[in-house]
Amino acid sequence: MLFLISLISFLAIHAAPNSFFGAGELNPNMTKEALEKLKSVYGLDKPLFQQYIDWMKNILTLNFGISFVSGQDVSSEILKRLPVTLWMNIVALVSVFVLSLWLGIKAALHYEAKSDYFIRQLSLVSFSMPSFYLSLLFIILFSIKLSLFPIAGLHSIEAKEGVANILDMAWHLTLPITVMVFTGLGSMIIYIRSLTLEILKSDYYYFARSRGLDEKRLLRYYILPNLLPPIITLLGLSLPGLIGGSVILESIFGIEGMGQLFYISALSRDYPVIMGILMITAFLTLLGNMLADLILLKLNPYMNRG
Repeated sequence: MLFLISLISFLAIHAAPNSFFGAGELNPNMTKEALEKLKSVYGLDKPLFQQYIDWMKNILTLNFGISFVSGQDVSSEILKRLPVTLWMNIVALVSVFVLSLWLGIKAALHYEAKSDYFIRQLSLVSFSMPSFYLSLLFIILFSIKLSLFPIAGLHSIEAKEGVANILDMAWHLTLPITVMVFTGLGSMIIYIRSLTLEILKSDYYYFARSRGLDEKRLLRYYILPNLLPPIITLLGLSLPGLIGGSVILESIFGIEGMGQLFYISALSRDYPVIMGILMITAFLTLLGNMLADLILLKLNPYMNRG
């Protein structure tokens, strides 16, 4: 799968119109010999198939090449920005899982009540809300009007080391993570609510209630075990959307993460950085799906017998 992703990504990037050297070709001070020399340095004068083979050989040693723009090693540039993006997505994913599970079950248990109506309306607003629009609203309200959170950036100028630095970073990341969580809740709440309603209508749930089990036991032994497998599967499939959403949010909030680096590199046609980020994202997505499969294997009672 990773090989197919690399092949499709490589062909798509090189099939895109214009190139990094397009601006140089329009520069009257840039000679044709200088452009050919640059292409030779970066290996762009070779046939496309040979470029792909050389690129794959370098990837096996985690060498993504040299950035066209900065001239720095692509791997080091990505590693500097990867932790921020990872932490944002991990916190958002866990928060979406916990909140949607609680709200979805609560809505189903109070079917057609006021709480169910409120949660359904909340999920519809979340589902239809664009992340970039909500980000701008949060910046206007909480940063400009109320001055509660910083507009952009990852650290304050007067930030100190140690715990104070971590708290300062968390303060800066509050708004973007909140946007990620809110926009990710909608579809998950609707999905969990519908699954829970099906469980509540099942024969085994009616039989358990007829035995006089209280609500906590019903939730622990009959609702949650049947909810977790499909939810974990859906969370694994939602990883690409979360990582892709980081590109927009990190650009709006000025966070120096992998998403912002991808956006800047796409504008400047910095092919090595773009390809490196695509491969890292693909690897993390496949790793997340594999972990989801392993968790499902652990949760499946039929696979754990004897």
